[in-house]
Amino acid sequence: MLERGVVVSRETIRRWCLSSGRLTPTRCVVGVSLPGGKWHLGEVFVKVNGERKYLWRAVDADGKVLDILVQNRRDKAAAKRFIRKLMKATQSVPRVIVTDKLRSYGAAHREAMPSVEHRSHKGLNNRAENSHQPTRQRERAMKGFRSVGGAQSSCPRSAASHPHFRPRRHLMTATEYRTGMSTRFTISDQITGPAALPTAA
Repeated sequence: MLERGVVVSRETIRRWCLSSGRLTPTRCVVGVSLPGGKWHLGEVFVKVNGERKYLWRAVDADGKVLDILVQNRRDKAAAKRFIRKLMKATQSVPRVIVTDKLRSYGAAHREAMPSVEHRSHKGLNNRAENSHQPTRQRERAMKGFRSVGGAQSSCPRSAASHPHFRPRRHLMTATEYRTGMSTRFTISDQITGPAALPTAA
């Protein structure tokens, strides 16, 4: 940006992310759909200010992130809290949930959604495990999270906007990819508004 004559500070970028980041995930309409009937639940530990926390994540069968919650533990109470928050956020109940072998899922499932089929198998939950990769990339870029609130606010925004700017390139021709990305950038510009360039003094 400096090479192009655009002078901004880190505080300006931070304020822009706070103002536009809340709008972008909910208003990017490319590929928006209702959650599918199969939900994959998983958790991964993250370091927040040097302390170990657990980031709970749910994705549907298409890889769309449904909800994210940062908690101190990964016990039955934490699993039940996440499942209830997930159902409230999506306003729906899945046909089946897929988890790893963590027993907290089974105990929470029996109380929070007993009518839903539960499949517990490490190999079946690769979709949820793969969805943690953008979080790891963001964690490395930010050199760790400074607070639980910062991790809780930044991870859902990043997870929601990540598929908007990264379509499945391997399933598209070059022409389709260029056309699709042009549409996605146009939508993003309409949401965030044109960036005002500084005028020369």
